Amino acid sequence: MLKVLDFKGNFDDIAVKFSSRKADISKQVNDSVNDILEDVKKNGDKALMKYCRKFDGFMIDNPKDFVVTKQEILDGVSEVGKDFMRILERTKQQITEFHKNQVDKSWSMYKGNGVMMGQLVRGLEKVALYVPGGTATYPSTVLMNAVPAKLAGVKNLIIITPVKADGKVNPTILAAAYVCGIDTIYKVGGAQAIAGVAMGTNTLPKVDKIVGPGNIYVATAKKNCYGMVDIDMVAGPSEILIVADEKANPKYIAADLMSQAEHDKLASAILVTTSSSLVEKVNQELIRQLSYLSRTDIIKESIENYGGAIIVESLKEAFEVSNYLAPEHLEVLVENPMNTLPLIQNAGSIFLGEYTPEPLGDYMSGTNHVLPTGGTAKFYSALGVYDFVKYSSYSYYPKAVLETFQDDVIKFAKLEGLDAHANSVAVRFEEE
Repeated sequence: MLKVLDFKGNFDDIAVKFSSRKADISKQVNDSVNDILEDVKKNGDKALMKYCRKFDGFMIDNPKDFVVTKQEILDGVSEVGKDFMRILERTKQQITEFHKNQVDKSWSMYKGNGVMMGQLVRGLEKVALYVPGGTATYPSTVLMNAVPAKLAGVKNLIIITPVKADGKVNPTILAAAYVCGIDTIYKVGGAQAIAGVAMGTNTLPKVDKIVGPGNIYVATAKKNCYGMVDIDMVAGPSEILIVADEKANPKYIAADLMSQAEHDKLASAILVTTSSSLVEKVNQELIRQLSYLSRTDIIKESIENYGGAIIVESLKEAFEVSNYLAPEHLEVLVENPMNTLPLIQNAGSIFLGEYTPEPLGDYMSGTNHVLPTGGTAKFYSALGVYDFVKYSSYSYYPKAVLETFQDDVIKFAKLEGLDAHANSVAVRFEEE
């Protein structure tokens, strides 16, 4: 099942075979999204209701019905039951324990000559979290986004999520929101929801940032609204890369490859190993385990089109390949996996050892599952507390100290042809 490529130091072959998933947003999608954005800008809530009726079958005729009531949230909590609430609370604790280490603090310094300088760290004022609610629902998405946002000090965190014809939000989403202390939820999704919170309507508030996953229309709307608001990232299909030596367990490798392949036919699942015999054993396990899994067709197409095995000469070479591809998820199934950390430069999230499977990170390890895809781990990071804060620097200079900088600042400004800049300093030392 896994296509085999003998690396031999040729990165071009890897680029052709395994990095070809990037697809340009079609003109039709982009035009449709821009039409929706313009409509919401002009018509506000009326446009939102129109698209909810058209796309979701939610026959709303009063904007007040977008708002989820407190009773609906409590009903959702009751519906999921105590055991799932326990799991949500445990997950929240795990995520909190990890992310609290990312909390940054304001700082200041005094230079002794009267000069004071520093940096203020402030949580964003308003953030919207998009939570899918169509063919799949992800309460884990609520936790992964809300916990770092709350730790950052975001004052107003809201959820936007689509509903079906019955107008009900999935109870698992309501329960996750309750655990995270989010009580403002709107029953609206798609590109229209992104437009609503990017520009604001009579019902939906304008926010400073939009986070959370969605389909191609949601992703395109986020991308096209960037500038009006900030966004987390434009995420692509999921991917996993496993670096394994000859002693790795093929049963675990096959299971972990399929755990990501089942997401999407465009998902990528790649094994990089020093052992060709291991590949054969993994292929046998893929066939065996596929026989009892439900998303067989998706897994097969994903692995056939975008999966594969790369044979390398050494583990050092394996990590060169991994760093080149910069995977969203990197599993390291080798002896002494902790020793490999210095070799890893580009990866969204790293899973070390046989008993740290990627799905643990999707749910409960504590690390964030909102990760850069498509090679963007070369310059993007996992979602964290730092995505929900902004930094402002400040400085205070006494007149006597400014005077010591006067000539240099004036010359610098004039060198750049900005005489008003120079004048701003000079006037402070003119005789009255």
